[in-house]
Amino acid sequence: MKALVYGGPGKKTWQDVPDPEIVHATDAIVRVDTTTICGTDLHILKGDVPAVQVGRILGHEGVGTITAVGSSVSSLAVGDRVIISCIKSCGHCVNCKSELYSHCLGDEGQSGIGWVFGHLIDGTQAEFVRVPYAENSLHKMPAGVSDDQAVMLSDILPTGFEIGVQYGRVKPGDVVAVIGAGPVGLAAIATAGLYGAATIIALDLDPNRLEQAKGFGATDTVLSNAADWKEQVFALTDGAGVDVAIEAVGIPQTFTMATDIVRPGGNVANVGVHGKSVELHLENLWIQNINISMGLVNANTTPMLLKLVAQKKIPAEKLATHHFSFDQFLEAYDTFSRAAETKALKVVISR
Repeated sequence: MKALVYGGPGKKTWQDVPDPEIVHATDAIVRVDTTTICGTDLHILKGDVPAVQVGRILGHEGVGTITAVGSSVSSLAVGDRVIISCIKSCGHCVNCKSELYSHCLGDEGQSGIGWVFGHLIDGTQAEFVRVPYAENSLHKMPAGVSDDQAVMLSDILPTGFEIGVQYGRVKPGDVVAVIGAGPVGLAAIATAGLYGAATIIALDLDPNRLEQAKGFGATDTVLSNAADWKEQVFALTDGAGVDVAIEAVGIPQTFTMATDIVRPGGNVANVGVHGKSVELHLENLWIQNINISMGLVNANTTPMLLKLVAQKKIPAEKLATHHFSFDQFLEAYDTFSRAAETKALKVVISR
């Protein structure tokens, strides 16, 4: 089969590799029909994730068709169309029983780490992929849900919702600011309304992404490189600051922006993947009575979000802005890596 293989920082190739095989009785083999590229993949290619070894097949998002199942898999069958979760779940450990799938203690990849695809085991940017703990790590696709919609449920929709909206403790009537209107930020914007946010402010450097944010539920937009960006945000909050600030970029400056605009008693939810240390000004923040949260998605809300996508309550398909075939993988990476220029949100790669 063909797959996108990591060759070290800055190096990737679309090349022939051996087909995956059933290793454990709980495995399934999935023919990948549609996949996509995540900002985390770009972090890997920059060398920000040293655990990813040379030769690893990248990717942790995908939709496909089961072609083989292990002997203990009974709830899935060959021919089932499925969403591949970015997080493994053995379903038996103490963390999985608490729906803390991001820290599944199953041995696959590494005990205690739920994100294994394209990280610690071969991923989904390939023609076929082996899925461990298949009954807990795959979701059957209902009729009427397209691949463009479904692939967003592998990672970005549950990430934006769980780590942004839920961890941020969004409640009815809140003013929510989302810093970074990329795919995950837009996922947070699209789901903040589920918990009754009254005002959703999108902040970004890119006017195009701010315009896109309006289609996902942003009530207001602010160019984050404007000299008066902070004053604009405070003007939308009667000068109090936002109830919830969601950081969806992953750089020190945007985290500091979030702590600068949150009101006393509010919440800062860090969703971005940080490759550098961030200075936390506790000398100023200790007196603000704020909560700061962060984490890796558990994907425990995927079934619920799938129902909402199926009922057209979340416009997941709008995230798919560019389409490519498998033999255009390198072109897809180039387009995604130049998102400000190409206006890409999610690039979708299909057979």
